[in-house]
Amino acid sequence: MSEAAQPFDIPVFVVVPPRVLLLDVAGPIEVLRKANLEQRTVRFSVTYIGPSATVGSSIGLAVTGVASLPEHLPDKALVVIAGSADAPMENNRPWNEQERDAQAAIVAWLKRAIRPGLRLVSICSGALLAAEAGMLDGRECTTHHGCVEDLARLAPTARIRDNRLYVEDGERLTSAGITAGIDLMLHIVAEAAGHACAVAVARYLVVYVRRGGSDPQLSPWLEGRNHIHPVIHRAQDAVAADPAQNWSVASLARLSGASPRNLSRLFNEQTGMSVTDFINRMRVALAREMLAGSRLDMEAVAMRAGFGSARQLRRAWNRLHDSPPSAARPRSAAGS
Repeated sequence: MSEAAQPFDIPVFVVVPPRVLLLDVAGPIEVLRKANLEQRTVRFSVTYIGPSATVGSSIGLAVTGVASLPEHLPDKALVVIAGSADAPMENNRPWNEQERDAQAAIVAWLKRAIRPGLRLVSICSGALLAAEAGMLDGRECTTHHGCVEDLARLAPTARIRDNRLYVEDGERLTSAGITAGIDLMLHIVAEAAGHACAVAVARYLVVYVRRGGSDPQLSPWLEGRNHIHPVIHRAQDAVAADPAQNWSVASLARLSGASPRNLSRLFNEQTGMSVTDFINRMRVALAREMLAGSRLDMEAVAMRAGFGSARQLRRAWNRLHDSPPSAARPRSAAGS
């Protein structure tokens, strides 16, 4: 691979606390492993760190080979704090002094190591360690529903959202209970490597019915994915990778290996929507991102999202949303 083709590296440091909840590590990092295999633009380089080289886990399996907490983190690093289990399998004893010292060491390290430019991600009760380090003061955040009261006590100025799978507030990203860490990591992968990669990883992990972090509705990029039919997934993957392309039932049928009539029938059976409806949902989702993240006018957004005009965009948008497209603009942009 030439130097120009080398992927952009994102260093990921996974903090492994005592009594680590194993799914808090395995779920999110499995997302990154699969993302590395799906594309060559971004590479997530993972290092496991903590105050102890060997840590007991929630299910009784020891986690070994944990590196020491580094004195300095590289720029643009992603720091992931896993949660802990109060009662690991076959171990209901109270926390001992060594375990509490390890937690204190993590908190002290966070205070020293986290600086602007680094993103801090907490999974489940990992938010409590971030809160104790002052990382969530004044921030919107969430955690496992069983830890909300503790989070409020440790970060009294935080704005806790207890009905969200994950919350992103600047460089602080927090997730709710356990498997929500997968949802949050899919969100991170989508930002870094694109929606097509995140969709492919979600399909591999069979988590298509997940929701977005702050959206009470299903994520439009994952909606209609609660099936395992390979023909339909091929068509959906193609549209998700480039919603603005001039897709037709015939072109998607050729790509997916089905006749146009069979593709239309399978699409309705497996997703509950037509091929055209799915394409328009992807284009509306793309338009929404452009409206939120750019100052392009409505006509330019419509064209770049694959619509023939702003009128077509508004018509498709109004079928899915109660508010108009202009409501997706940030307030500062909308008022400028």
